[in-house]
Amino acid sequence: MTAREDLLSRAVVWFTANGIGETSLRSLGAALGSSHRMLIYHFGSREGLVTAVVEYVERRERDLLTELVAAGDDPYEAGWRFWSQVADTAATFAPLYFELAGHAMQERPHAEALRRWLAEGWNDALAELFVRAGHQPDRSADLARMSLAMARGLLFDVAITGDRAAADRAMTEWVDLIPRP
Repeated sequence: MTAREDLLSRAVVWFTANGIGETSLRSLGAALGSSHRMLIYHFGSREGLVTAVVEYVERRERDLLTELVAAGDDPYEAGWRFWSQVADTAATFAPLYFELAGHAMQERPHAEALRRWLAEGWNDALAELFVRAGHQPDRSADLARMSLAMARGLLFDVAITGDRAAADRAMTEWVDLIPRP
């Protein structure tokens, strides 16, 4: 692992626990056992660091979904495994995810890639799962959008309430409502 990757990994952990807010590079560097100068050296600026964090979050999600889809033939099972793994981290990781999603909604430059992924990437990836399950492409796109809305809402609920069991029951009911072709 390079020094940049190590700092990025530690920054993601720190931001996950504390949020991004208005954190300065000086205070973050001290919290990471480094310095603001090292953060500037590796990321160019606070904006560059936050951009790297956004890219890390986006890549993590995309890689997980790709891995699960490639691992099996049943797209419904892949979708459930994806839900399960994302929900496992919701209590700790969701606050950072939703904070960054807020940055994307506000069209902050460092969140542009995440904005595209939130707006298009998830829908495309999930629609592909429904096509693989035998749904028509137009119907798959609609099912993807509804499933994504359900998952985001339930992740938000888990992050707020900590009630994973209730979220799992709701997700199970949602999956059961989806007609099989």
